[in-house]
Amino acid sequence: MAAGGFCKLPNGSVVVALNLPSPAGSGSGCVRVLVLAQNRARALTRLRNLGLRAVYLRGNAAPPTPDEITAVLHHPDGLIWRTAPDNGVAAELSQELWHPIRALLRRPAAQA
Repeated sequence: MAAGGFCKLPNGSVVVALNLPSPAGSGSGCVRVLVLAQNRARALTRLRNLGLRAVYLRGNAAPPTPDEITAVLHHPDGLIWRTAPDNGVAAELSQELWHPIRALLRRPAAQA
């Protein structure tokens, strides 16, 4: 089960954060995905519509940090990702920049 969580904003919308296996499928680890939506169900629907079918949010074990909330609020699509740390430490320790979700989904799969 993927770690994840959410945070409700003062305007009523939510930011959902999920650690998911990389869709590249090459065993390249996990990615941390952030979604801004009107509610949790719509956030998960946005991911499912992009082809990430088995996405569920159970509990609030890994909610988004304030820096992650700021990053997704300032992105025009409201849907971003970056590589998740291997050891489960908070994503704020990572120096990688946030990427739009299109960059993750169009990555070519490794040739066998």
